[in-house]
Amino acid sequence: MSTDQEGAGGAQPREARQATTGGGNKAELGKAMGMPEVPKPGTAVMMTYIGLAAGDLGSGALSQILKSRKRVLAGFIGLTALSVVLYFTLAKSSIAMLYGVCLLLGFATGYWAVFVTMASELFGTNIRATVTTTAPNFVRGAVVPLTFSFKYLKDSLGVVGSAIAVGVVTLLIAAVSLLALQETYGKSLDYVEE
Repeated sequence: MSTDQEGAGGAQPREARQATTGGGNKAELGKAMGMPEVPKPGTAVMMTYIGLAAGDLGSGALSQILKSRKRVLAGFIGLTALSVVLYFTLAKSSIAMLYGVCLLLGFATGYWAVFVTMASELFGTNIRATVTTTAPNFVRGAVVPLTFSFKYLKDSLGVVGSAIAVGVVTLLIAAVSLLALQETYGKSLDYVEE
């Protein structure tokens, strides 16, 4: 995997960016969705990254205002689900709409700082640094099974169906995982894991 750009939350694998925005498969997805004009992957990625930066700042500020990390993650995961629906419904109407939805999708997935903060706050000081660096690597590592799943399902479900199936399963896993997490905002961090 290569990391050719720094994202709002650090280096993100090119493959992860493309899975999020359709990146290298944008033309294939655009054609499969019946778009009259083929989208430019570079423009879609740029719009997504603008949204990511804004979402990262916004989610961090919102978690301070609401005094909750879990509610912010829930809201941003919900907004991501809405963005995915818009991507496969409204975005195909025009190239401008697609780029607008990429901006929204970027904003909705721009909760990296809150995600990493919450992960580090869930563990004691003796393993906190390990968790803080490992959690993002699990996300990056998930690109491999997601990509394999997309390619495997593409033959039976088509490009759009495969993308939707992988997206829905990923969002369900995120939602169920969030339910299992405890709120970490304001939690005492002065403890060690036994």
